[in-house]
Amino acid sequence: MGRVIMVASGKGGTGKSMVSANLGALFAMVGQRVVIVDMDMGLRNVDLYLGLEEKVLYDAHDVMMGISTISQALVQDERIPNLWFLGASVSREDGSLTPLHAEILCEKLKSRFDLVILDAPAGTGDGLVIASAGAEMAVMVSTPEYASLRDVGALDKILAEMGILKRGLLLNRVVPDLMKDGIVPSLQEIAGTIDSPLLGVILEDRNILLSTNLGIPIVLKEDTYIFRNFLKIAARIINMLGPENESGNEESKNQKQGF
Repeated sequence: MGRVIMVASGKGGTGKSMVSANLGALFAMVGQRVVIVDMDMGLRNVDLYLGLEEKVLYDAHDVMMGISTISQALVQDERIPNLWFLGASVSREDGSLTPLHAEILCEKLKSRFDLVILDAPAGTGDGLVIASAGAEMAVMVSTPEYASLRDVGALDKILAEMGILKRGLLLNRVVPDLMKDGIVPSLQEIAGTIDSPLLGVILEDRNILLSTNLGIPIVLKEDTYIFRNFLKIAARIINMLGPENESGNEESKNQKQGF
């Protein structure tokens, strides 16, 4: 059975969907069968970041409501043979979805894929509750600014109350000089205010902005520091997930998976 990772954020604008798209692409590149599910109904972006917006006919809402089958709604990324995508509805959720719908969807996807990556709506509202129903781990994305960190701190506590015990923080759009000059919180400050461990740091880089606008995950370019950085982040996520039903050496397991 596959594993389910939710990518969440305390507020919009942190780069959460960029992280979902690139983590999904990277895991697929190292041999995992991956599906990215956009759960942000009405405010979807992952399809754009993957360059698959023209191929989405049915979406996750259609599947959960029984309008289409999973096979009808899945879109395969032709650039990455192991990567599939399940889009979000173009309309905001009307209240018909429940956490049980999401949980059943995740169970079905787990039988087909090694990893299910859920791109959750930003914030801590009902959409997060629905998206988190099938998740066993949360990657929380924040920028290194006080407002974003306060919101991700609240998110961290809410996810803990929901029973998601495996949670990690991913800092995006980090400018080292601003940290050095004390203009934004340092890594030490952040570690002291957020209970969950730090999974990694993604530097501010215009190439990431270019890649999302072009619909090409930046990790597809393997000879870059960004690819190597995402590879380390992915390895930490796998370590945090841990074995499902087996014991063994996690380091050797990671090596086998390409990390």
